[in-house]
Amino acid sequence: MTQLLGIFLNVLVPVFSLVLLGYVAAPRLQLETRTLTRYAYFVLTPALVFTTLSQTRIEAALAGRMIGFITVVYIGTIVIAFVTARLLRRPAAMTAAYVMIAAFGNVGNFGLPIVQFAEGQAALGLATVYFLANLVLAFVVCVAAANFSRGISLSMLGQVFRTPALIALVPALAVNGLRLELPAVVTRPLELLSAALIPTMLIVLGAQLAGAGLPKLSPDMLVSSGIRLIGGPLIAFAVVGWFALPPLERNVGILQASMPTAVLVSIIAMENQLLPEFVTATVLFSNVISITTLAVVLLLL
Repeated sequence: MTQLLGIFLNVLVPVFSLVLLGYVAAPRLQLETRTLTRYAYFVLTPALVFTTLSQTRIEAALAGRMIGFITVVYIGTIVIAFVTARLLRRPAAMTAAYVMIAAFGNVGNFGLPIVQFAEGQAALGLATVYFLANLVLAFVVCVAAANFSRGISLSMLGQVFRTPALIALVPALAVNGLRLELPAVVTRPLELLSAALIPTMLIVLGAQLAGAGLPKLSPDMLVSSGIRLIGGPLIAFAVVGWFALPPLERNVGILQASMPTAVLVSIIAMENQLLPEFVTATVLFSNVISITTLAVVLLLL
């Protein structure tokens, strides 16, 4: 019981307190959620990716096993979501929504700060590798699922590889691989921007919760959220032994596999007119309820 209380106070409460701050402050300060989201997406996220991965030393074979692990876990939840929706005889749109909710974990907003608090600063680079791996898979799957009933748009799939975080990956790997020492005039602004990402994203999530209001529960919301929040960690614990990951990489990977659904899923649903009200409500519900499931995962680790 003492250990569980420590997890809540030292790992989860700091994260959720910033979400609560955003929830309370956004309507009072009239914060523009879209502006903050775009700022985090186009400026802060690539700064974090570059800063972290240009300095993180990971053996190529180990990085491959990490990417393989997180990909297997998320593909597993995608398959479960699709099969479950079909067994429940849900229409194509709802089946696609199930798949999107399962495919994209909130490995940025929640994953990065929770991993940092739970496993230390050294784990942030590892968490970023898992974040990027899920980002690529999830964008491809979500765009495909959103266009499931009317065919896949190749131009939209091409947008995956034009996302700012993935663009920043290329120079980061070049600097890392060549062991380049960049001047302080370059690194220090990027480090300042990187430090701003996590609190900004958490406050944005709180602001989005305030704007959307409390979601109304439905069977589909409970089932689809359960696949992401329960199916993800169960698969992760079941298959992690296959990849022979060291303890820190193992723990970080399981945590990233256990995250609630990413807020970007609701944006994709809105852009494609795919049950946007249901998807948005489910995303927010899964993020709120994840305080309990993540506490269990942290306790098991």
